[in-house]
Amino acid sequence: MLDPQMKEQLSTVFQKLENEVELVYAPSSHADQKDLVEMLEEVASTSSKIKARAATGMAQVTSPQFSIFAHGKDTGITFRAIPGGHEFTTLIVAILNSDGKGKMPDASLAARIKGLKKNIALTSYISLTCENCPDVVQALNQIAIIHGSFKHTITDGGYVPDEISSLGIQGVPSLVVDSKMIHSGRSSLLDLITKLEEVFGKDANAAPAEPVNQNLGHMDVLVIGGGPAGASAAIYTVRKGLSTAMITDAIGGQVKETKGIENLVSVVYTEGPQLAAQLNQHVASYPIKVLENRRVKKIVQGAPKRIELESGEHLTADSIIVATGAKWRELGIEGEKEYLGRGVAYCPHCDGPFYKGKSVAVIGGGNSGVEAAIDLAGIVGKVTLFEYNDNLKADQILVDKLKSLPNATIITGAKTSKIIGDGAKVTALEYVDRQSDKTELFTLDGIFVQIGLVPNSSFLKETVELTKFGEIKVDEKGRTSEKGIYAAGDVTTTPYKQIVIAIGEGAKAALAAFEDRMYHA
Repeated sequence: MLDPQMKEQLSTVFQKLENEVELVYAPSSHADQKDLVEMLEEVASTSSKIKARAATGMAQVTSPQFSIFAHGKDTGITFRAIPGGHEFTTLIVAILNSDGKGKMPDASLAARIKGLKKNIALTSYISLTCENCPDVVQALNQIAIIHGSFKHTITDGGYVPDEISSLGIQGVPSLVVDSKMIHSGRSSLLDLITKLEEVFGKDANAAPAEPVNQNLGHMDVLVIGGGPAGASAAIYTVRKGLSTAMITDAIGGQVKETKGIENLVSVVYTEGPQLAAQLNQHVASYPIKVLENRRVKKIVQGAPKRIELESGEHLTADSIIVATGAKWRELGIEGEKEYLGRGVAYCPHCDGPFYKGKSVAVIGGGNSGVEAAIDLAGIVGKVTLFEYNDNLKADQILVDKLKSLPNATIITGAKTSKIIGDGAKVTALEYVDRQSDKTELFTLDGIFVQIGLVPNSSFLKETVELTKFGEIKVDEKGRTSEKGIYAAGDVTTTPYKQIVIAIGEGAKAALAAFEDRMYHA
């Protein structure tokens, strides 16, 4: 199952292990059980510290299942899956994390995790082809390891179709507690901790958190954001000899959600997660102080500038480069939030398989919307693209491709007004025909929203000049309305939101910061 090259790579990775980690598989008569056992034994063969064994005294389960034990104890991590595809990496990371190896949450986040209520049991439903799932699953695994009484069961929806149907799940990852969905879609570790605090509350008897050093020091340049623009800016400033820190939820940003990337000049083809990993690797090769799983609360102007974080920490910097990117724009209509993960989705690559042979809508006629409709047409029975304007904004080559597909339809001049469901799932989309002003009802099974991006700039409302759309106004060198604050990428007024442009704009803002420091101080 694992080729020799993969085994060699795993042997190198697992050299870090110091203590025994056990992969304990449950008895099952499922036809895939032998594949699970074979995979676990092959993984175990790559390190003397890993053991694969059958569980004792346990009743048979209906699908392949195993748990991870470390230091002789259950970590709380169970896979109801054979973790292939994107989730094979999740298994490797879980093994390392179980022994305290790999990148783990810092002291501040660990304290919040330990302060959660005890005895939480959560199930994440995933697909092995989902690109958003690994980040969420790996974060929940770390929470289980740190917390001590948090049970996380990763479930491949393909093995439990009856559960998927009864729970009304139509998107992944979906997080379920006591048969109630508490979240669907991508999320960061920081947001997951906040969600768990909201759902379960905090443990009043938890030991007080150890004091966290709130002063993170002073830097020449602080880069806020870890996507292509932020990574580029940080690399350029540190190469100019400036002490540089980066604050980000996670390196990669919105790139992680991109499937195929074919227009990054000199790179014929890559995918979002791969590019994010390469950005991470490149940043790590320089002496950049990376502060992950953090968000900026506000910036206090002065010399130097004071940056206050939501975590309670702060630092100072002479210059700031904002590269916080953007997030998917929501429709903001009735039914959208109510049916998220139950018919409303934002990631066609992750959630498209749930609609095989069904009727779906894509809302948005730009490149993202038309590409989504083209991809979905190969899976679903019928795809209908709705666009507010009279014409599609996408590249003509994409429009022509969509029009050539026999199961694709385009409706322009349509203002979506309401998402309708039966309480369990989406059943219809209400829209207004802008030409006739008549309200129409379109019966369907799912809706994919692709209407552009919203800049992540809310923390700057009182700091720099923004457009009415929330974009940071910048000049030709990335300077904002405030001296010493620069911005780059999708969060700015720079036209054309493209990865290759964000990379260049990040470099430009960094060079402007250096130039101003040297010659215009």
